[in-house]
Amino acid sequence: MIRHVAVIDIGKTNAKVALVDLATLRETALRRTANAPLADGPYPHHDVEALWAFILDSLGAIHREQRIDAISITTHGATAVLVDADGGLALPVLDYEFSGPDDLAKDYDAVRPPFAETGTPRLPAGLNIGAQLFWQQRRLPAEFSKTAAILTYPQYWAQRLTGVTANEVTSLGCHTDLWSPWKSDFSSLVDTMGWRSMMAPVRPAKDRLGPILPALAGQTGLDPQTPVFCGLHDSNASLLPHLLSDRPPFSVVSTGTWVVSMAVGGKKIALDPARDTLVNVNALGDPVPSARFMGGREFSLLTDGKPQDWSEDDIAVVLARRTLLLPSTQQGSGPYPHRDALWLNADGLSVGERFVAISFYLALMTATCLELIGGDGPTTVEGPFARNRLFIRMLAAATGRPVVASETATGTSIGAALLASDGSVATDKGERTEPPADPAWSGYARAWRTAL
Repeated sequence: MIRHVAVIDIGKTNAKVALVDLATLRETALRRTANAPLADGPYPHHDVEALWAFILDSLGAIHREQRIDAISITTHGATAVLVDADGGLALPVLDYEFSGPDDLAKDYDAVRPPFAETGTPRLPAGLNIGAQLFWQQRRLPAEFSKTAAILTYPQYWAQRLTGVTANEVTSLGCHTDLWSPWKSDFSSLVDTMGWRSMMAPVRPAKDRLGPILPALAGQTGLDPQTPVFCGLHDSNASLLPHLLSDRPPFSVVSTGTWVVSMAVGGKKIALDPARDTLVNVNALGDPVPSARFMGGREFSLLTDGKPQDWSEDDIAVVLARRTLLLPSTQQGSGPYPHRDALWLNADGLSVGERFVAISFYLALMTATCLELIGGDGPTTVEGPFARNRLFIRMLAAATGRPVVASETATGTSIGAALLASDGSVATDKGERTEPPADPAWSGYARAWRTAL
């Protein structure tokens, strides 16, 4: 029986290994490390060897304290790994923030499929995996030619653990240009570029790819029969518990470096690819209208070591003065990708008042994303922003719908662990916040929209 699942969770800013108890859906152990790209080599790339050492060390340390029954994996999106015939890297794992692919944007745009085929908006830098592969093939043809398999990022770690190569739809369907969510097959780009033969087989997220490799069992102390599950994209890991337990309509907001909003059973609405809306593919293989912005990165830049203390008096001042932060602090993506950030009515802000206004800004950006995808019903917030009461209250005010702050430290880890379960789930939803009765809150949200 599988009860304790070690989840490898590679985020853009931090990497984690969490032990999840399936009986309680709680994390009982957590190790984390910073995750920063390397600048050497042909382009900025992920330090996969440092991450690998961290993963193995964490698995061993956790297993010495509590038995690990299985391993699951979740990672950020927009990342592909080119593996050679020996299972090593044909090229370094490109950091999607690298702007090199923009140099070939005109040529790439001539071959990429339309939004109607893939649900993928055209994004800058390497945020479309297709643009990464196109650039690598053009700029580094000799190295690219050594590619035996193209893997999505969670499945790269699964391959290192088991020796089995695979791909999976939640990562393929995450603004890659490589997948058609309505056909459940690779897009026309894959055939146009001659990549289909290199694409590893597509396996369900719940598939057991195999037991951990014997050498790794010996190194970590894990049972050699410890199963490794295929894994999935991190935002879809946050969504999975709700797919298994909630009645539509509902929305889930997964927060981290990216704030990703996903609507299930929401209002029918035409998505606008120019505003960073897209069609994700959930762990069950179904299309999910989604929108996102780099909210965690914006929060880090805006707070930057400053105190995060606030009071009810700070809230009252910000609401009364209509102190507004307008988008976008981080440009190039999100619902306002080309706007310059602007503060209004912000003279003489205290530290607490500034933090309130920043939190409100992030909530209003999230509310905009939910509106763009037809979000309806209650909204559950997963990840770090779930602990920000200001964010939660303003999101409820701006949407006019209840918001549930997830109690789990890492919603992605719980969702990924459920891949090893029997499919039934009963989660503690967390604290539910209704829209504030004070009209100053909804008035603030209207003022923000009017100012835009």
